[in-house]
This record gives sequence, structure tokens and C-alpha cells, in this order.
Amino acid sequence: MSFRRAALALALAATFLTAPAAASAAPGVVEVSNTVDIRCAFYTMKANADWYFPAGAPRGLVYLQHGFSRSNGNVQDLAEHYATAGFVVFAPTLPSANLYGCTVNNIGNNTDFLDNVADLLGKATDGTDKLGRSFADARTRAGRAGLALPTSYVLSGHSAGGEVVSYVANRLRTSYASQFAKVKALVLLDPVKSPVGQSMANAFNGLKTTSLPMYTISSPPYLANSNASGTVELTNDVPRPFLGVRLSTGCHCDAEGASTDGLCTLTSGTPQAQNVAALQSLAVAWAVDGVAGTTTATHYPGGAYYDALLASGVTQTLSGI
Repeated sequence: MSFRRAALALALAATFLTAPAAASAAPGVVEVSNTVDIRCAFYTMKANADWYFPAGAPRGLVYLQHGFSRSNGNVQDLAEHYATAGFVVFAPTLPSANLYGCTVNNIGNNTDFLDNVADLLGKATDGTDKLGRSFADARTRAGRAGLALPTSYVLSGHSAGGEVVSYVANRLRTSYASQFAKVKALVLLDPVKSPVGQSMANAFNGLKTTSLPMYTISSPPYLANSNASGTVELTNDVPRPFLGVRLSTGCHCDAEGASTDGLCTLTSGTPQAQNVAALQSLAVAWAVDGVAGTTTATHYPGGAYYDALLASGVTQTLSGI
């Protein structure tokens, strides 16, 4: 999100709801809200967390991070699609403003805070640690007592959340090697660089040395996505032939789908159904392939579904070479 749009969003937040009203989960999906402890400077933040449980045995865990001036409620629609496909979804709300810099975007220096966010997954195997405690509480509330936290991870983030999950993935690479081995895909949704620092560039330059699948589903460059700053960073830094797609008529709110609101549409435009459908289909398919270690041809260049999107003008291919 651009600095001008960031200022406008904060100003409007007092008059618009930043999350939609609670809604019933998709059929077969159980949604539970609780909190997760995250260290912030000298205190422990109790961040709101939404957990989504699939109907059957989970295939993996999706860590889904919202963007600047948003909340976990704004990614509910996509979270339900991930859960319907068989994922447990963890979607925390991170602040957009905080006296100590504990924010979803870098407006001063949030890297210490993001290190603590990464620590959630870094210590996920310890059921008594922060993520483990939140998950244990959520599974009990969901009627899934005894369910183990999945050990294959997909990191997915919208807007500033795209920078967060990229940073977290790279932090796991450098500080929690055994946990990074469980990260199977990075799925970005119109990612936006922070106005301060090089967190996204540093993350991509670290991750490009690995075999981790990295994809984005982005909208065209305009004010709302800071002229596609995150997408430009990805394609400049990661020299791979396929890095995802641009939605030709997309907007910055596409990732939020049915759970977007007036704050997003006023500043960023209204999502079109064809773009939301393509985003959700590709994001879920790439996540499924990530944890399965497969490549389902139809969702990649040369495949029937993918090429139909190209032929109809819905998408354009993004490449780093």
C-alpha cells in the first residue's frame, strides 16, 4: 500500500468497519476465533487469531496474513476456500499502528516484531509454545480435540501481508532450518513493499537460493498497490520463468473476495467476480501442489485452465527472466 493510501486508510478506519460481520463458515469448515501470544518489545501482545478447520484430515497448514489497515476477517473468504481444500488455516490480526513498531507493515522498524511472528512457526513443534497453545485451544473449541498441527506449511499474504509472509519464510530459512523444510509454498496476493526498509528484497534474495515454490497473483500497477511494488520486487529478484499471474482488470481487494468492505473498495476499487474466482482457484491449487510436491498441469502455463484464463484476457503471465 502506498504512503498516501496508507494515510487515507488510517483516517477512514474510524468511520468504516475494518472487518466484516461474522459469517457462517463454508459447509464442512469450522471457524474458531481466539488469540495468539506474540512478543512485542517488552510485553506480550495477545493478537486475535482465526482458525479454520477442514471437514476431514488436513493436508497442511496455511498461515494467511491480511494487509495494512485490514484484519483477519477481511481474508475470511479466501481462508474458507483454503480450508475447503483441506487445509487448517491460521489467520492472525497484526496491528497497522503500534507505538513500539509491532506492525504488519514497516513504518519505522518492525523487523524485531516480524522475527517474533516467525518464531510462532519456528517453535510450532512445541505444543506448549505460543502457536501450539493457540492451536490446542482452537481445536478443542472446534470439536477436533486430538488433531495434530499439520507439519506442511503454506505461507500466503495479501498486500503488506505478502511482505510479512516472505520475511517469515526467509527468517525460518536462516534461523529455524528444520521448520523451513516444512514450508512448501509461498503464495502472495498483490504484495506491497513497506515504505521503509528492505525486508521484502532481503527475503526474496534469500529465498531464491532455495527450491521453494514462489508465486504471486497480482493486479496491475496503480496507487492502491504502490505501483505493484511487491510484484516488481519479486520479478526483479527471483530469476524464474514462472512467478504467477497478473489479473488484467484486477484490483487490490481481489484477495479479500466476499469479505472485503467499503474501506478497501473506496480506496482500491471493487473486485470483479472473474478475478476473484481466478485468484481463489490458482491460490488454492498452488497451495495444494506445494504440500503434495506435485504440479497439476492445468493450473500452470500450457495447462487447460491456465491457458483459458490467458486466452480470455483474465490473466497475464509473470516471469523473472
